[in-house]
Amino acid sequence: MKLQSNSFAPPFIRRSLIGAAVLAVCASQAQAAAPFKVKDIRVEGIQRTEAGTVFSYLPVRVGETFDDDKATAAIKALYATGFFKDVRLEEENGVLVVLVEERPAIASVDFTGTKEFEKDMLVKALKEIGVGETKIFDKASVDRAEQELKRQYLSHGLYGVKITTTVTPIERNRVNIMFNVDEGDVAKIRQINIVGNKAFSDKQLRELLQLSTSGWFTWYSKADQYSKTKLTGDIEAIKSWYLDHGYLEANVESTQVAITPDKKDIYLTINITEGEKYTVSSVKLDGEMFGREEELRQLILLRPGQTYSGAAQEASNKRIAARLGTFGYAFANVTANPEIDRAKRQVAFTFFVDPGKRAYVRHMTISGNTTTRDEVIRREFRQFESSWYNADKVKLSRDRVDRLGYFKDVKVDTPESQGTSDQVDVNFEVTEKPTGNFMIGGAFSQAEKFTFTASVQQQNFAGSGNTVGVELNTSKYNRTIAFSQTNPYFTDDGISRAFQLYLRTSRPPAAYVGSFTVRQQGGNITFGVPFSETDTVFFGIGAEKTLIETDETSPPLYQQFVAQNGGPANGVGTARTYAIPLTVAWGRDSRDSAITPTTGRYQRANLEVDAIGDSKYYRAIYEHQWYRPLTRWMTLALRGEADYGHGIGGHPYPIFKNFYAGGIGSVRGYESSTLGVVDQFNNPLGGTKRVIGNAELQFPFPGSGTDRSLRWFVFTDGGQVWQEKTKPRFNELRYSAGIGLSWISPVGPLKLSYAKPLNSLPGDRLERFQFQMGTGF
Repeated sequence: MKLQSNSFAPPFIRRSLIGAAVLAVCASQAQAAAPFKVKDIRVEGIQRTEAGTVFSYLPVRVGETFDDDKATAAIKALYATGFFKDVRLEEENGVLVVLVEERPAIASVDFTGTKEFEKDMLVKALKEIGVGETKIFDKASVDRAEQELKRQYLSHGLYGVKITTTVTPIERNRVNIMFNVDEGDVAKIRQINIVGNKAFSDKQLRELLQLSTSGWFTWYSKADQYSKTKLTGDIEAIKSWYLDHGYLEANVESTQVAITPDKKDIYLTINITEGEKYTVSSVKLDGEMFGREEELRQLILLRPGQTYSGAAQEASNKRIAARLGTFGYAFANVTANPEIDRAKRQVAFTFFVDPGKRAYVRHMTISGNTTTRDEVIRREFRQFESSWYNADKVKLSRDRVDRLGYFKDVKVDTPESQGTSDQVDVNFEVTEKPTGNFMIGGAFSQAEKFTFTASVQQQNFAGSGNTVGVELNTSKYNRTIAFSQTNPYFTDDGISRAFQLYLRTSRPPAAYVGSFTVRQQGGNITFGVPFSETDTVFFGIGAEKTLIETDETSPPLYQQFVAQNGGPANGVGTARTYAIPLTVAWGRDSRDSAITPTTGRYQRANLEVDAIGDSKYYRAIYEHQWYRPLTRWMTLALRGEADYGHGIGGHPYPIFKNFYAGGIGSVRGYESSTLGVVDQFNNPLGGTKRVIGNAELQFPFPGSGTDRSLRWFVFTDGGQVWQEKTKPRFNELRYSAGIGLSWISPVGPLKLSYAKPLNSLPGDRLERFQFQMGTGF
């Protein structure tokens, strides 16, 4: 803008330009306007911006004197807002006139041709860099947004992407921005070349890589799409592999990534220098060890005469530091200093121990729990504030919180407290999962076609840690109405209380030749007393009424039970029994998670006795689960169960307390509850003895990384049931093997399996595909 004096203004309007951004340039060609007293201020040219916004940036008010300094400051301030692309100041008979030309505002941002990314995600991402609805339009920001879009597509292997941006002006000085995307074809890794490897084959090293050429699962995992981040991880994986096998000086010297002219194929070359293979000559400890040198020495995994292993060295460092952490030394630092003898190809290590200062725990904080109350989490803590830091207690606290089953993930961080050198904070970050479960189960078989069951349960009710369940089993052959409530902290010292009221009705499947009905109603209450961090003993009492109705087609065992318990002598009719079962049980749980365990054990022993009621029986159940990580991504899970029941004082064991086997949760591949003895009509009768065994190898789903919520597994099952007077014969066990998928879905744990029976006999009822939601193993 120019600076003009009054003599240059048109005679029909008396205005003077007061200031301009080019004041210094024009000073020699025009006179500066004389200062004047502002009678009023008027803003012209605004369409969306409020006049009050302009007034707030002006360094002058009505009644004040306006001069060139204030004019320059005003123009700079208004330009700095970013709202205007042109600003002028004029004077008209003592009125300060502010003339502005607004920058366009963005009315909308849209995309066409985007398949790789969700539109909503792109809109949100661009808004964060200044290109979004209601933002001020700026060509430079739009150019940056376009480049960011291209970068995202390149990271997904779409090297042929083309982006055309269209800016369309609309009314009220606004614009619509349209990004027209031609994604092109995804560039796939055609070949991975490894150069310089002699000790290990190309195949061995390629198996370490996240990146790969196209294969069966790459459509899901995207492993055949080049990513710089994945390549960096692959380089570290190769280095770690060599270090773990004694190649102390191995290194990845360089990598080359080449793309074909049509941008469809990528060739990747990794250049390796292996060096020599070293053995460990000696291992020493140095530093402050508080007289525990021998104890700490036992934690070192490197042994003289063995091949050097980088993983063993790192694990030794962590084991020693963790051990010192149990004494309060939260910041213990252990370094392994090598002394290399290249002539002998040996390396000696000195582990230097620096325990640092002993630390107290200042604060223990919890984040991420939007529903669960703090007290529900805190009562699982075994590390306390204002006490010595103990790494074992912190880990135990984390495991106990995870075993609650309310969270998908539990993370713990122990940063040093700011401003101190002897205090730490323990920060728990939890990721909640839905605890209201609509649990369903089903299967398909030739005999019964499709069967279905359902129930509803609310864990962690209202964030209280209590479990409230209303079970509505809607299967074709079973009807259940049950209400249950569990309070894991009925008392402050951890005694739990659980009670249940139920009404159950059971009928045989349509494939049965005979018919009968079993109706049960009752309730029970159980108290759990913790005796250690992982052990709990339970005591319970219940009351139960059972009604059995039979007809001429009913299985003989049911007719016999009716005849023995007050029914007609021929066993066709109705019999009622009353039971007052007493329960004592023991449970031990050292798993790292209740939902997706990878290590630890779960054991349960339960004895139920009715010596007061009509039934006169006892039944014992023992279950053992064992989990062990075989590799970073593979877990071995084993489960065994042995059950036994018997009548007391010559009374027959009640048939409605029989054990059954077959189906998901016991022996997959066979119809639920169909294994064992059958009557003359081929109706399964269950038994008083049962043995179940399951083995699973669990893997993360391809492309899910270390996410434990989605896994696939291979399995083998075995099991059988036997009658009261029959001796168990293990050659009668039924076996199956198959593959399955488990997923912690938004409505609860889901398990799918496809099994092949391995030794089925004529008459066995097979059911290859089965699923269940809410199962634990």
